Amino acid sequence: MSVVPADVLPGSALAVEEPAACAAELGPRARLWPSLAAVYRAQLSRARVARIPLLFVATFQSVGIMILMRGVVDDGAEAQAVVAGSSVLVVAFVALNLLAQYFGQLRASGGLDHYATLPVPPAAVVLGAAGAYASFTVPGTVVTALFGCVLFGLPMAHLWVLMAVIPLAGAALAGLGAALGLLAPRPELATLLGQLGMSAALLLGVLPADRMPEVVRFTRDLLPSTYGVEAFARTFGPHPDWAFVLGDLAVCAVVGVVSLAVATWAYRRAAVR
Repeated sequence: MSVVPADVLPGSALAVEEPAACAAELGPRARLWPSLAAVYRAQLSRARVARIPLLFVATFQSVGIMILMRGVVDDGAEAQAVVAGSSVLVVAFVALNLLAQYFGQLRASGGLDHYATLPVPPAAVVLGAAGAYASFTVPGTVVTALFGCVLFGLPMAHLWVLMAVIPLAGAALAGLGAALGLLAPRPELATLLGQLGMSAALLLGVLPADRMPEVVRFTRDLLPSTYGVEAFARTFGPHPDWAFVLGDLAVCAVVGVVSLAVATWAYRRAAVR
């Protein structure tokens, strides 16, 4: 009778397996676009109830500004600047101000740790949240633009350009707001920076540029929302120069890519601390 070691038997629990079979197989790495869509839907569902009252405030604020400016500015280019600036101000209020507050609070409360444990690329988190907040600006921006055209007697033939102005200006401002919220050391400072950014969009975007000093005009050119305002305002003329409109929208697109890239870097930096 021969003795066979138990570890060589096929059915034995002590059988030695190949090293490759012992290694646990990891799941596939999450792709950017499905992850972005998941984060977008989650953010949209979470913020739907909480952000609607704030969107109403943003729209009411812009409409009120246009009513006040109606007795101050003349018709023509000044009226076009007021309507375009007030419309883009809704985007700035939500995409810049509220997003800076959101990421500032998320960082302070440790909410970034939750996203860090998920198999989601950092770019998907930033882009998903920015897209969800920017989506809330669509109704308010359209309502503000329609009301402004009626109030100042401007043509509505080219209001379709808002389909490009809202996402491009929203991307630039949302990326800036997310970066401010993630880089601010305290949530109070993130809120302050968001408020200052929105105030800059208000003062430099709504007021006609012709009445500003040269130094203020230079500062206005540094604000991302300015190019969305200029693109929208140019469409009110009888013969819009579409080359300049496309140029302004291209600047918004470039700034949006850069600002969202900076926000993604800031998210990675804040998540590992």
